[in-house]
Amino acid sequence: MSLFSSKKTTKEEITKTDTTTDAKEAASMKDLYSEVAPKKVATKAGAKVSKVANEAYRVLVSPLVTEKATALHEENKYVFVVANDANKISVAQAIQSVYGVSPKKVNISNIKGKAVSRGNVRGRRSDWRKAVVTLAKGETIKIYEGV
Repeated sequence: MSLFSSKKTTKEEITKTDTTTDAKEAASMKDLYSEVAPKKVATKAGAKVSKVANEAYRVLVSPLVTEKATALHEENKYVFVVANDANKISVAQAIQSVYGVSPKKVNISNIKGKAVSRGNVRGRRSDWRKAVVTLAKGETIKIYEGV
C-alpha cells in the first residue's frame, strides 16, 4: 500500500495487524530467551555440533604428548594445552562434553615462553597454559591413538 492511497484503514484493521505482529514478536522473543538444550550448529562436513562442544574445542587446544605426560597416563592423568583464558571449571566442562568423562581434579599451570634467537634476530615464544586432568579409576581418554 502506498503512502498516499485513497483507501482508508479502520481502527479494527490497525488493531488486528498490530496484534498479529505482537503475537509473532512474542513467539520469537519466547524462543530467544527460553531455557532449552544448546542449539545445533551446522559444520562444513554436515555434522551437527552443539555450541557447548564448539566452545569446548576452543578451550582444549591440543593434547600434550611428551615423555612426562605419557608417564602420567599410568596415574590416570592426562595433559592438555588449553586456552590462555581457560579456568579449571571451563576445562572440566570441556573434557566432559568432548570425551564424555567427568574429571576428578584439574590442575592448571602457566608456562612462560622461552627467549629464542635466529642469527641476530631475537624474539620470544608465546606463553601458554597447561592443564593436568585427573580422572577417576576405570575412566580413560583415548588421545594417544594416532600418535
